[in-house]
Amino acid sequence: MRTEGDFIHINHWLTPLSWLYGLGVRLRNRLFDWGILHAKEYDIPVISVGNITVGGSGKTPHVEYLVRLLAPFTQVAVLSRGYKRKSKGYVLASAQSTATDIGDEPHQMKQKFPDTYVAVDSKRTRGIEHLMHDSATQDVGAILLDDAFQHRYVKPGINILLVDYHRLIIYDKLLPAGRLREPLMGKKRADIVIVTKSPKDLKPMEFRVLRKAMDLFPYQHLFFTTINYDNLKALFHTHTLSLQAISRHHALVLSGIASPQQLLSDITPLCKSVTTATFADHHAFTAQDIAKVNSQFEAMPSPKIIITTEKDAARLVNNPHLSNEVKQNLYTLPVHISFMQNQGEEFNQIILNYVRKNPRNSSMAQTKDDNPSTNSHHPGNRPGTISFRDN
Repeated sequence: MRTEGDFIHINHWLTPLSWLYGLGVRLRNRLFDWGILHAKEYDIPVISVGNITVGGSGKTPHVEYLVRLLAPFTQVAVLSRGYKRKSKGYVLASAQSTATDIGDEPHQMKQKFPDTYVAVDSKRTRGIEHLMHDSATQDVGAILLDDAFQHRYVKPGINILLVDYHRLIIYDKLLPAGRLREPLMGKKRADIVIVTKSPKDLKPMEFRVLRKAMDLFPYQHLFFTTINYDNLKALFHTHTLSLQAISRHHALVLSGIASPQQLLSDITPLCKSVTTATFADHHAFTAQDIAKVNSQFEAMPSPKIIITTEKDAARLVNNPHLSNEVKQNLYTLPVHISFMQNQGEEFNQIILNYVRKNPRNSSMAQTKDDNPSTNSHHPGNRPGTISFRDN
């Protein structure tokens, strides 16, 4: 069984550069803490989901979980920066939007949840204001910020920090020696911390050890989630394959994600054999890339399939260079998360209570200057935010 932090690699020779990088990040955070840089609060439920590490920690499936949770009660919007999109400024996704227009993760989200508003804007404050006031989206009742833990110009009502079990931040170092975007003390801004990608066979003692090691404040809630895989879905036709059925197949796993190790370790035992074609996160597949994939797949023994992620599928679906054989055998692997230790209901109630107690109203957004605070973690100093820290 893999253990916590087992995907971490520290480049110790880069530690001096990490020290310099840390000075800059600490100064920026201090400027927000002192009120020199201003964080806006909005009179609408705003929930941020993010991390403090470079690389995948499972943000998209956790945002999708929140969409499913909130959609029956209010009109939900997801706001992302739209990483590596070709468009500029604020863009509201439509059914016709492509990954080039809005980015691969927002495209994936819009395809799965067509009734959810999905928008992209590198300036989150501007994106929120568009969602709140544009005629197309002015009925929005809750906004989910994707990958916004470091985007401190918005002060969310609930700040969710995701920590990959295999890349625990307590063992990591700042960039460039490690993969931390900011010092470990940044986790104090989180209302909720979720240890993601946890092994399903964790023992009670291991949960207790992890709780102590994370060293959270009393106002912070700690949860554990694990990844579950659904039946594979063909990208270019309507067939599906169960996880049991792929045991007969040789699989080519095609991925352009930040952390493919978890995917590969989960898929390998399920297939007859696994070949990999891995690329950098959000990689734009070129004609040369696809030619190599086509040749690699053609050389494999039958029966065979290609397995890719939903995020990669968003960048592959309109690629004109895929061979017919690849198209006929290309499947996406949908994922969803579930809470461990029967924590799901507790998490759901925190989120739902916050949204119910903080319905949208017509007041103007306030800045940190309008509500001076000496302790940003006291609920009485955060108008429009939930008060579960004192519970």
